Amino acid sequence: MSSLLNKLLSLLTIRRKEYLTIDRDFNILETSMGIQRFAESPEEVTKGQDVRLGFPELLGLEETLLDILEGRQMNFEIQAIARSSEQGNPIYIDICIIKNYLDEDSNHYLIIFLEEVTERMILEQNLVQSSNEKSLLLSALTASKAYIETIIVSIAEALIVTTPSGMIKTINRATQYLFGYSEEELIGQPLSILTCEDGVLLAATQSPLLFQETLNVVEVICKTKTGEKLAIAFSCSAIQTDVEGVQNYIYVGRDVTERQRSQKRLAVQYATTRILSESATPSEAIPKILQAIGENLLWDLGECWTVEVHNSTPQLRCLDTWVRPSLSISELIEKSRQTILVPTVGLVGHVWDIASGYWSFDIVEDIHFLRSEQAAIAGLQGAFAVPIQSDGEVLGVITFFSCEKQPRDEFLLQVMVGIGSQVGQFIKRKQAEAALAESEERYRDLFENATDLIQSCDLKGQFLYVNRAWRETLGYSEAQVYRMNLFDILHPDCKASFLESLSLAIGGEKIDQIQAAFISQNGTKISVEGNINCKFVEGKPVATRAIFRDITQRLQAEQALRYQQAQTERLLLNILPEPIADRLKHDTRTIAEDFAEVSVMFADIVGFTQIAARLRPIELINLLNQVFSAFDRLSEKHGLEKIKTVGDAYMVVGGLPVRRADHAVAIAEMALDMQAAISQFRQETGKEFNIRIGINTGPVVAGVIGIKKFSYDLWGDTVNIASRMESHGVPGKIHVTAVTYERLQEQYLFEKRGVIPVKGKGEMTTYFLKGRKSTFSEDAL
Repeated sequence: MSSLLNKLLSLLTIRRKEYLTIDRDFNILETSMGIQRFAESPEEVTKGQDVRLGFPELLGLEETLLDILEGRQMNFEIQAIARSSEQGNPIYIDICIIKNYLDEDSNHYLIIFLEEVTERMILEQNLVQSSNEKSLLLSALTASKAYIETIIVSIAEALIVTTPSGMIKTINRATQYLFGYSEEELIGQPLSILTCEDGVLLAATQSPLLFQETLNVVEVICKTKTGEKLAIAFSCSAIQTDVEGVQNYIYVGRDVTERQRSQKRLAVQYATTRILSESATPSEAIPKILQAIGENLLWDLGECWTVEVHNSTPQLRCLDTWVRPSLSISELIEKSRQTILVPTVGLVGHVWDIASGYWSFDIVEDIHFLRSEQAAIAGLQGAFAVPIQSDGEVLGVITFFSCEKQPRDEFLLQVMVGIGSQVGQFIKRKQAEAALAESEERYRDLFENATDLIQSCDLKGQFLYVNRAWRETLGYSEAQVYRMNLFDILHPDCKASFLESLSLAIGGEKIDQIQAAFISQNGTKISVEGNINCKFVEGKPVATRAIFRDITQRLQAEQALRYQQAQTERLLLNILPEPIADRLKHDTRTIAEDFAEVSVMFADIVGFTQIAARLRPIELINLLNQVFSAFDRLSEKHGLEKIKTVGDAYMVVGGLPVRRADHAVAIAEMALDMQAAISQFRQETGKEFNIRIGINTGPVVAGVIGIKKFSYDLWGDTVNIASRMESHGVPGKIHVTAVTYERLQEQYLFEKRGVIPVKGKGEMTTYFLKGRKSTFSEDAL
């Protein structure tokens, strides 16, 4: 290496640089002292090693390095390579690669300079980060401003910004829509242009709570451009402007008109219900109802017109009025009291005629209103009227008037129609109660001589009256009755339900149908049915009344009939399958049905004749009953249908009357279980007998024929062959046809019997069913 190069390289340490030289094979020739601190793998940076092991950044740059070495390229730089110091801190280096031009006599080689630029990189990063943060902040401020403007424009509530003196500076689209003004019409105008109550909103902004970051909420009656009044709930707050010490005020308003109307309608409904429940007569209730409606709905005049019949002609008269105390309209009220109306005449007569609610925006111009001159003088404009009706009968009309024109409120009109019906029902009920009280004495003799049981008790159950039929049926004397309590003679079976019905009756509900039971004087149960109602005096319940009929014998007869029907049903189901019995009950015609494939089994007790000869008849019957009862239980277990028993033969079928695909399997399972049952029976009784079983599969016809002593039976060649399988069988074995064998061979073990002659069928190949394949496999193990 030349001395000039040595001098140049000695300067590197001053600038925190290192170097290394490499030959054209990229092997390290020479390095500076501190080169390892810049390497990715310091241990690989030694003379003779491939430089790419210590500096993997050079991988892939082989062609570039050769171009520099051969003079086709001057140099190559890699900047800002990241490393970690021994302390784990990041360091950054720049790499510059050049050819050695200083030593012309020696072989050419490459010099790689490495310079630490950590301080520069950190400074650059800080500058970039600061610039990015500033850009982000500016973007956030711009987005925030746009977002706030979007919120102001699109917020559903009305938003108004004013100066401290109340001049409007900003509004949103919802404000324009709510009040009907354009933005140009409101900007620069005083806030009072929107309110009916001067100074209310400005007063709300003066509250010291505003300076405690707490919103004031105030409900204000406002007016639209067209003059319509709205109830608006404003949230008021102060905001600081760009000028120090100067604030603007923000009002966010929500239309609560409908909410207030709903609250008023509910208040009217509640007040009406309360008044009706507390009043004894319509004349007591109606004035209070008029007052409650007027005060809650803020209307000015209310009238109640009732229907009266004069010379057989119904007519309407104004009997009750309510007027707001601040309103002086005595002349109009007197005119109303003197007016008599018939259907279709006047506003009230019109409502009477149509039997539904009516709304008038301005009665002065309404063709149905006859007193328009007096109304104009009194300053009345808006009105509505609803009928007082019950069960379609109009009993009167309620009308209300306002000093302002009132836009139609359909919900309010519906509520008032409901109140009219409520009042109508109250009037009807009171009329009925009065008529009942008037006729009680007249019907008392009738009650006494009635065959029904009639009673009356106070609310504590003490008897006030019972008629003769009641005393004779229950056996109590008149002296005993008035010392007894109703609750003492109620039978425990019905006491809870009777008390519940009694409670409903005391609440005003009429109980038209109730069953109960009393304990008679001799302790027997007397069942009765009838109705219960309650007597009210001045709107309060005072006594219960009931009329009962003795149904003891009827219930006993019904119970006996139900028992007999159940017995008949059980008997029928013992004779016929349930589906066939159901069909036979509804259709008396011959029942017959084809079944494409079923499995039929016959079983016969072997040696029955010899056994019968040794036993008495009753013993023989008991023996057969035990055996066949066991078979019956097996048929139920496997879902099969027992057809009949003939002597010592038992017949059962699978696949009918309910069709099933596994009929052959079910029959096979029962046959095997029958063999097991007979084996167990021999052990328990010591009787030496066995059974032959025959099975066949195929089509049959099943049904019920005849009109006397009918039974469910099967017909067809399949049945005959199954019978032959039993009669040609071997005691203790299950004899099956080839058809049945085909259905069962995959699941059961068989022994081929071979070809045998069968009576009426010639030669047939038959098999003996030995058992289940799974069972034999387990036994073999």
